[in-house]
Amino acid sequence: MPIKLPTDFPAKSVLETEDIFAIEEKRAKQQDIRPLRLLILNLMPNKIDTEIQLLRLISQSPLQIDVDFLKLVSHNHKNVSQSHLAKFYLSFADIQNENYDGLIITGAPIEKLPFEEVDYWEELLQVMAWSQLHTTSVIHICWGAQAGLYYHYGIEKIQYDEKLFGVYPQRLRINHRLFRGFDDVFMGPQSRYTGINEHQIREDVLQIVASNEEIGATILISTDDHNIFLLGHFEYDTDSLKREFLRDQSAGLATKLPVNYFEDSSMEKVTNCWRGNAHLLYHNWLNDVYQVTPYHLEDIPKMNGK
Repeated sequence: MPIKLPTDFPAKSVLETEDIFAIEEKRAKQQDIRPLRLLILNLMPNKIDTEIQLLRLISQSPLQIDVDFLKLVSHNHKNVSQSHLAKFYLSFADIQNENYDGLIITGAPIEKLPFEEVDYWEELLQVMAWSQLHTTSVIHICWGAQAGLYYHYGIEKIQYDEKLFGVYPQRLRINHRLFRGFDDVFMGPQSRYTGINEHQIREDVLQIVASNEEIGATILISTDDHNIFLLGHFEYDTDSLKREFLRDQSAGLATKLPVNYFEDSSMEKVTNCWRGNAHLLYHNWLNDVYQVTPYHLEDIPKMNGK
C-alpha cells in the first residue's frame, strides 16, 4: 500500500516519476485499515533531498503509511524556505502527546561540534527522551546515531584524522530479524568525520550487528530492539557522494576521493551497490514495526513499560 502525502507535497511529483505511488488524502481516508504512523526528524540542511531519499525507501512497503515531518524550532533553518517548513513540518509541541509506530532521526553535518554546543541539542534531547515512550522503534542515522548513542548509553564520539568517505563492505556479526535476507557481507555509504568509542559499548544494552575491520562498528541495535543506529547512509542516492565531494572541493576542504565509489578517474561512472540493501532494511523495519505495534497507538506507552 502507498504512502499518504498531501497533494502539493514537493517530493510527491518526484516519486511519481519513479513509479513510486503516493495516495492522496481523500482516497486514503476511505480505506478500512490502520496505516502506520511514521515521524521523520529531518536535521539535514537540504530537507527536500532527504525527504525524497527516505520516502523512496519507505514507500516500497505494502502497508499504507502516514508520514509527519518534525522540525526543531530552536534552530534557524537556512537552506529551506520557511513556507515549506510552516506547511509540511510539525514542532515538538505539536507531537509531544502523540504516539507513532516509528521515528527516523536523520544525520546532520555537524560532527565536529561537541554535542552540547549544537544549538538545538536541548530540544533534540527532549525528542529522544520522548521517543522511548511514544514510539515502537527509532532509526538513528549517522550523526543522529552518534547523538543517540551518546544520550542513551553515554558512548562518546571520536574525531578522525580525515573524513571517512566512500562505500564500505560490512559484515553481519549476528543474525537479527531486521537484516533478514541480507548477504553476509554488504556495501553501504559512509560520510563522517567522527566515529564512536567502542570500548564504551555495554553488551547488556547494545549489540553490534555489522562492522568493518578497518572502520569498526557500522550498525548497532539496542538489546530491547527499540533503538537502531546506522552510522552510514543507506538512504543516499547514487550521486550523493559525488555531490558531497564536489561541494567539499569547492569549499577548499582536503576531502579525498570516496573509496570504492568511482569506477574510473573520470568520476563519471558510479555503480550503486547498496540500493537493494537499503530497500530491504527499511522494508524489514516497517514490517517489524507493523507486527509489534499495538493496533491502538495509545497503548504504545504501556508496551514500552512506562
